[in-house]
Amino acid sequence: MNEDETSAEEDARDVAHAEPSPSRVTGPALRYGAIGLLVLVGGCLGGVLVRWVAMALSPDEPPPAEVIEVRPTPNVIVAVRDLARLESASYHVERVIDLESRQRRVFGLVEAEDSILLVAAADVVAGVDLSQLRDTDVVIDATGRNATITLPPVEIFSARLDNERTYVHTRETDLLARRRESLETRARREAERTLEQAAIDGGIIARAERNAARTVETLIRSLGFDSVTVQFRE
Repeated sequence: MNEDETSAEEDARDVAHAEPSPSRVTGPALRYGAIGLLVLVGGCLGGVLVRWVAMALSPDEPPPAEVIEVRPTPNVIVAVRDLARLESASYHVERVIDLESRQRRVFGLVEAEDSILLVAAADVVAGVDLSQLRDTDVVIDATGRNATITLPPVEIFSARLDNERTYVHTRETDLLARRRESLETRARREAERTLEQAAIDGGIIARAERNAARTVETLIRSLGFDSVTVQFRE
């Protein structure tokens, strides 16, 4: 046998004993992978089947028992309190405020003035704060058809200057006087105070009481009462 034939036989033996390619999956590994996949799929299908059978066999559960309890409340008090701040009277008041600042200058020998003339207009609102109504303020007789209501006293809710109608008519400062920038602010405050008192003097409290009593009486009658008496706390 020559050298070429001997070399060919050795190459053939090397090929026969060569290791399998690493990318190729061997028989046992393939079997184990298939078994694992079957177990996983079977488990999922089994869970779905068990749930379906349980839902099919179990009857529909009735809805939970529900108890609704209605607690009666004093309808009169709730209805009146819902009105909260009942603005029952509004006055538009105007007044001229003449305010002066007198100053002694030149070692007190000369008197100088810084003055302002303010034309003030304000809206004064009065009414009843019905949120202060107490349970004992509502009395209903034995027939349930007659009611007596005692309202909180009337109060002034606001006394706001109407800035569109309030203006400085005259502002004068003497030659030796120092101009007080706060003079207008003081005049406005004085206007608010005096205008509120002017509305009170003009009868806003009495009017607010009448209007509030009429409003509350109408409301209570709408609840089914035949007779309603409205009075005010001292």
